[in-house]
Amino acid sequence: MSDRFIRRANAATIAQKLTVKAVLERELIREGDRILIAVSGGKDSSVLAWALASIRPALKINYELAALHISTDFCACCKKSILAQRLAEWGIPFTDLFVPVIGRLKEGEKMNCYWCSTQRRTELLNFAIENNFNKIALGHHLDDIIETFFMNLCAKGTISAMPVLLKYRKYPVSLIRPLACLEERQVIECAAAQNILKAACTCPYGVNSKRRDIRKRLEAFTGGSGAVKRRILKALSSGERDLLIE
Repeated sequence: MSDRFIRRANAATIAQKLTVKAVLERELIREGDRILIAVSGGKDSSVLAWALASIRPALKINYELAALHISTDFCACCKKSILAQRLAEWGIPFTDLFVPVIGRLKEGEKMNCYWCSTQRRTELLNFAIENNFNKIALGHHLDDIIETFFMNLCAKGTISAMPVLLKYRKYPVSLIRPLACLEERQVIECAAAQNILKAACTCPYGVNSKRRDIRKRLEAFTGGSGAVKRRILKALSSGERDLLIE
C-alpha cells in the first residue's frame, strides 16, 4: 500500500471524524431531519455533501439529504453536470434554481457581494420552507468562522461570530455548519482524497475581498496552527453567551 494512498485515506477519515464531532457536540442533526445542502460546486460544499452522506453509519441517526444549487445571471460557467453526477453518486437528490441577481437590482444600484448573498439566502430559505426541509447545511469551515469573528471585531466593532447553529425565529428552518471543526487545509486534503474536483466558477465581484486581508493576518497570528485555531473556536463558546449558537 503506497504512502500516497494512506495519506488520502487518512485525509478522508479525519474529515469524517471532525464532521461527526461537530454534529454531535452541537446536536446539529437529529432524528428525522430533512437537510438541504447549499452547493456551489466548490470544494467546501462538495466535501460537506460527501461527508454528510458518508457519516450516516457513524451517527446512527436517520436523516434525509438533498442539494440545491443557485445559478445566477452573472455566473454561468459552473460545471453543473459534474456536480449533479457527483451528488447522484452519493445518493443526494439535486435541484438547480436560477435567480436573476443582477436583474433584480433597482435602477442606479450597483452589484455587490451583500446584495448577491441576500438574494441567494432568501431563495435558499424559500426553497427549504416550500419543500419541507427543516435544516439548511452550509459549507463554512473553521477558518471561515474565525475570520468572520475577527472581521466583525475589526471592521464593525462588534463581538459576533458565524454561528454553527442558527435557529431562525421567523422561519421553521435552522442553519447548520457541520464543517466547523475542519480547517480549510483539511477540506482541501479531503477533496483531493475523494477526487472531488472543483466545479464552481470564480465570482467576478469577489476579487478584492476584505476576508483575504484578515486571512493573511490570522495566518501570521496563529502561525497556521490548527490547535490555536481550535482554541479560538472554543473561546467563542466559553463566555456567558455562546457566540456559535443563535
